[in-house]
Amino acid sequence: MTAATVWAEAMKYEHRADPYPFFDQLRRTPVARVADDQYVVTGYWEVLALTHDPRISSDIGRSPLGAALAAGPVPDAGARDGPVYEQVPSIIVTDPPEHDRARQQVMRHFGPPHAPDVIPGTEPGIVRLCNELLDNIAADGRTRLDVVDDYAYPVPVTVICEILGIPVADEPTFHVWIHDMLTGTDLGPDASTAEGKVRAEKARAGRIALTRYLTDLIERVRREPRPGLLSAMIHDDGPAGPMPLERVLSNARLLLVAGHDSTVNTISNCVLTLLRNPGTYERVRSLPELIPRAIEEVQRLQAAVQFFPSRSATADIDIAGITIPKGAAVHLVYAAANRDPKRFADPDRFDIGRPDNEHFGWGSGIHTCIGGPLARLEVNLALETFVQRVAAPGLVVDPPPYRRSQIFRGPRHLLVQFDHLAERDDSGSRQTAETTRG
Repeated sequence: MTAATVWAEAMKYEHRADPYPFFDQLRRTPVARVADDQYVVTGYWEVLALTHDPRISSDIGRSPLGAALAAGPVPDAGARDGPVYEQVPSIIVTDPPEHDRARQQVMRHFGPPHAPDVIPGTEPGIVRLCNELLDNIAADGRTRLDVVDDYAYPVPVTVICEILGIPVADEPTFHVWIHDMLTGTDLGPDASTAEGKVRAEKARAGRIALTRYLTDLIERVRREPRPGLLSAMIHDDGPAGPMPLERVLSNARLLLVAGHDSTVNTISNCVLTLLRNPGTYERVRSLPELIPRAIEEVQRLQAAVQFFPSRSATADIDIAGITIPKGAAVHLVYAAANRDPKRFADPDRFDIGRPDNEHFGWGSGIHTCIGGPLARLEVNLALETFVQRVAAPGLVVDPPPYRRSQIFRGPRHLLVQFDHLAERDDSGSRQTAETTRG
């Protein structure tokens, strides 16, 4: 098969459970043209080089795929009574200097040195929520759970809402919109089917609805400051001043969507991977200090973010014997690079003790995941609580059904049968969190 054919197969939903054989084929030519204006990069060293190359732009407006990926304006904007913000890109799809300025404004209220307690301060609430979710299952007398719906999903969504200052009670409303947005963003051949077009229209409607919701919320916060990152950015008195409202909107949408999907997928992928490897679950249960390394290995092996599609070349780039022409879309496929045998020995094997495990599971370069420290804490605490309390679990279905998104990859459901739930041990959650922060 040609590189274009292999890439198309990898993007089909029918291969979402295991796209890695196709990535292996693509990696034989680590930089390959898959369309007239589209290149995929699958080799580890090539991805590393290009994530740090200033000739690779993340500005979605420069990419030939930009129009298909960007959320368009609200069609009936003129009919609205409230304000309508200009549609501007978020941090992840902008270049310096706009990227650097916006990232600094977000981080002033999200992490060190100005807000060192925001992420660590979520720890007690995360542990409490994880235990409450399992307590509810125990109270129902159940011996089966859906790791996604019953456990992995509520944790990061609740935390990101609380950090942003978004009412958690509104979650059932915008959950549907975000689900439709991610389901309908299809970069493969399935997009051209009748079903794909219906999904794309639902995605457009979801983007519009979420934009309206966040716009109205931002306006309320602008008038009446309240706790949370949204209010902090709007009313910032730091050197850069308040973040423009349209950028508050785009970055709030980014953080909310990421909280709905990438961390959920990481928690689910961790449970799935441990249960697929006999003896590993019990080993981690008896040695919880292994959990941080296990999570990093899962992120290498089953990256929650497979690639990000907004990047393009601002000049001709010669790499791996190929010239990527100026203006072409460039997909840096983290999921393929993470399994490059030129970088990782026996790359398809899950190895908790893997040395020098510098993977792309959290990105690389200036666009390294801004929420990575929070995600690591959430996943560590969620996984530690799970393995402490869920005794003798086993997969009901393998492979599980997967979400449709090619970008954010994880199970849609993950059914697990177990023997019983142990009583909670609130004293055991500190070691993993301290290891994570260290």
